[in-house]
Amino acid sequence: MLRQLLPVSALFLGSAFLLFGGGINGLILPVRGTSEGFSSLSLGMLGTGWALGYVSGCVLTAGLVSRVGHIRAFGAMAAVAAITILASALLITPWAWIVLRGICGFCFAGTAMIVESWLSDRTDPEARGRIFGIYTMVNLGATTAGQMMLTLGDPNGFAFFALAAIFYCLALVPTAVTSSSTPPPLASVKLNMRALWRNSSVSVFSVFWVGVSNAAFGTLAAVYAERIGLVLAAIAFFTSLPILAGAVMQVPVGYLSDRMDRRKVLIGIAVLALLADAGFLVLAPESRDLNLLLASVLGGSIYAMYPVIVAHANDHAEPGTSLQISGGLLMTYGIGSIVGPLLAGWAMEDLGLRALFGMTALSHIMIVLFTMYRITRREAPSEAEKTVFQPATAGRTSTLQTMPLRNGDPAPGTAEQPA
Repeated sequence: MLRQLLPVSALFLGSAFLLFGGGINGLILPVRGTSEGFSSLSLGMLGTGWALGYVSGCVLTAGLVSRVGHIRAFGAMAAVAAITILASALLITPWAWIVLRGICGFCFAGTAMIVESWLSDRTDPEARGRIFGIYTMVNLGATTAGQMMLTLGDPNGFAFFALAAIFYCLALVPTAVTSSSTPPPLASVKLNMRALWRNSSVSVFSVFWVGVSNAAFGTLAAVYAERIGLVLAAIAFFTSLPILAGAVMQVPVGYLSDRMDRRKVLIGIAVLALLADAGFLVLAPESRDLNLLLASVLGGSIYAMYPVIVAHANDHAEPGTSLQISGGLLMTYGIGSIVGPLLAGWAMEDLGLRALFGMTALSHIMIVLFTMYRITRREAPSEAEKTVFQPATAGRTSTLQTMPLRNGDPAPGTAEQPA
């Protein structure tokens, strides 16, 4: 394993620097925006802007890299990401932040695609699954560490904006000085909703609502936590623990989904998420511990849904189309991620803070009802037809390169959905 890790250590380090800065960036904006008096709607639109940029980056980065190369494209995107966070410190207005957040989302999608393409090229196919696992843990650890940095100072100053920019710039260094050969072209997928729906309507329908729920919670959790009076350290835990719980939950969820109808597993996870939603809505918790407990249960549920949905869709996929199916689901998730924070921000503004969990509850109810209906209309695939469950990061941090890296497949240049 050490022989496999050494050639990609620079990529891990660059990705860790980038995600550490991203952890600071993702939390400082809602915390600072709340203290500046920004509305819940405008803060929710930060998530919409990010999702628009991220989806655009997944679609357009392959063309950019083909023109200027991997290293130049990575360097340009990391530099632009640093500019966006510094500009956010200078232009403290909601509309400027929404645009800047969208640009940053584009850059993060592009840098992630480049790193994952590089990892696929520099590792043997049989080792890519383990490399992907390490890569995922590095990113989770760096993001969490970045978020926890906010507990060490005053979020109302300039320091955290500058610190995030420093780490964005540090991410340039390992890839700029690497002697690795140029990776193959990036993967790209054209979305064909009709083909996706024919393959698995449950997956398409559910992944949209998971995008709505996850992006709404991921964007506005810090806003909710600060406005109910949690201290900064508790706010950082409130946003970090759900992601870590989601990573841990993928172990038992993967075990179950490989041994029974994945749709029933999806229903079970959605019901668990609904219980957490109901806890926020009915109990209206004010204590730190109860809020952290409910957030952990909710995160453990919502961040474990995406890989189950992808695995279920691939169970029905024709041979050789797994990248097209998974890429199409990623784009559908992205559409939900655009809608979710916008609707949740509007609901929180007009109906109160806990309307956030009304929005997530609606998403989970839709998933449960439609999946129960489809179970009555279509048989589950046989054990021989099922693919192996693969853990996956939350959808908004996945790219079109994630699937070949995770599965150990070669990354094609361009793949189109079958008509």
